[in-house]
Amino acid sequence: MSGRFLFLFLGAIALLVADLGSATAREMVIPPAVYPKLPPQAASAEAFVPPGWKLETKVVGDLNRDGVPDLVLVLREDNPKNLVEHDILGDNPLNTNPRILAIAFGSKAGPYTLQLQNHTLIPRREVPTVEDPLEEGNVAIDRDVLRLKLDYFMSAGSWSAFNVTFRFRHQNGRHLLIGFDRYSFHRGSGESTDVSINFLTGKIRTATGDMANADKKVRWTTLQNRTLLTMEQIGNGLEFDPNRRRAR
Repeated sequence: MSGRFLFLFLGAIALLVADLGSATAREMVIPPAVYPKLPPQAASAEAFVPPGWKLETKVVGDLNRDGVPDLVLVLREDNPKNLVEHDILGDNPLNTNPRILAIAFGSKAGPYTLQLQNHTLIPRREVPTVEDPLEEGNVAIDRDVLRLKLDYFMSAGSWSAFNVTFRFRHQNGRHLLIGFDRYSFHRGSGESTDVSINFLTGKIRTATGDMANADKKVRWTTLQNRTLLTMEQIGNGLEFDPNRRRAR
């Protein structure tokens, strides 16, 4: 093999390796989310669903204590462009279709009236190794309280996991956060921390210990700031940090 030919051959190999490296390292391109405005009134849960979206969850209960059933809906976009293919670990293609959480009050007169539509509390899935935060049954109405649970679990890249539970009550025309729980654990060591906050009483219960052991070390503290947040003020539910209401 001549020196010139060897030089050209090695150059071609280098270009090929560079191309492969850039393909492997390329970032996923997730289309921007566009959230439609839901109709102010509708005769049924299905009538609130805009074109290109689907009704993923419907929960019925009396949220405003008037004796008439209300609706809590989770709508999810059904757009094949949001099924993102990639070349890294995790689900492939990744379903990045966003969600809308909607609340509509019923009336004896007939139609449901939209009270709220929120697209930040349930985060959009954007990382292939992070599981879908919303599982079936994670939205419920307990008496007049809306309960929403979100999970954070990585199939690769971390041993830590957690879940958070929000409790909202309709008061004075707003959906206010009255309770928050965060259970975190390490899948390797088994260490766990369970924090439960009652914003109405101002009490915080923190239990630490081991996942396999029922005996926990429990500590009670008190909130300094008991101002109730609205659902809109929370933002991304998995990133919500109650520590801004520091205990004393």
